[in-house]
Amino acid sequence: MKIAFYGSSLLSSYWNGAATYYRGILEQLARHGHHITFYEPDAFDRQQHRDIDPPDWARVVVYPATPDALKGVMDEAAEADVVVKASGVGVFDDELLDGVMRRGRPHALRIFWDVDAAATLDEMRADPDHAVRRALPGLDMVLTYGGGDPVVNAYRGFGAVECVPVYNALDPQSHHPVPPDPRFTADLAFLGNRLPDREARVEEFFLKPAALLPGRQFLIGGNGWDSKAMPGNVRHRGHVYTAEHNAFNCSPLAVLNVARDSMAHIGFSPATRVFEAAGAGACLITDAWEGIEMFLTPDEEVLVARDGQDVADHLAALTPERARAIGQAALARVRAEHSYELRGRQVDEILRDRSGRRAARQHQMEGA
Repeated sequence: MKIAFYGSSLLSSYWNGAATYYRGILEQLARHGHHITFYEPDAFDRQQHRDIDPPDWARVVVYPATPDALKGVMDEAAEADVVVKASGVGVFDDELLDGVMRRGRPHALRIFWDVDAAATLDEMRADPDHAVRRALPGLDMVLTYGGGDPVVNAYRGFGAVECVPVYNALDPQSHHPVPPDPRFTADLAFLGNRLPDREARVEEFFLKPAALLPGRQFLIGGNGWDSKAMPGNVRHRGHVYTAEHNAFNCSPLAVLNVARDSMAHIGFSPATRVFEAAGAGACLITDAWEGIEMFLTPDEEVLVARDGQDVADHLAALTPERARAIGQAALARVRAEHSYELRGRQVDEILRDRSGRRAARQHQMEGA
């Protein structure tokens, strides 16, 4: 099938945490025989910070962030069998959602793919005229980055015909163990951009342990932290490119995952970083969120912290031997159960099944 996918960026992870998620799933869909065109705007300096060249498994259309260019890429939705609008494109989001769904062929499958469902649902609760709320009756389904039953039930409550979580996963070709890199040496490292709904949790789970353990070394990577006041034992690396993630994860004693406020509240939404770290064989310490057992077993494959004191306690007690054992156990688990090969198979089955159903309904309507 021809898939027209309108998202933030496939080529750049700069201020775009969904990039590796898109790459992992869409590459697998291409392997299942689908023809993918990914439409991304030239915005937020992402094209100046590309992680990859256009891949051979997708056609990538980078369009200027202007109304005229927007109309041109929206018109191409009429050529697709599956039209996907992802959340968080960053420019013309509402216009894109309405425009590509209206332009889709009658038999085309129409999907909203929410890569930040907790935030979108909060917006929808606050705004009865939200663009996604208006669009739901005309969509075949909603796919989400995660969220489990709480997100599924919420979307169904807003009128979605169907909502299916497609969780983050591991691409073992991209994320795997590598030798340590002195640039990323630390006792605890955290990678994530500075965002309003994450900052307080980073203060609690990362900066507080740093203050509690002044003799240990901490490393933070990601955009926006250069102006943040931090303890003297914290180093800031700035943007860490996707190609550097393996070294970033393999060099410290342990790696920290901190969920954003909304994701931690809903649970069942492991970030890309969880699988990248586990795939590199890193010892992962994560803040507590509901459903983690679906992905990694606490105390065996991951260390779970309720607050900053727990992080400090885990780190103080952690030996290189135990860190290595936890990392290896996590690596085995995600390779076996949480690969993008499996996620791609899941989405392929969904697309073929729902497309067949829609075609049958369309045939019945035309014959009536």
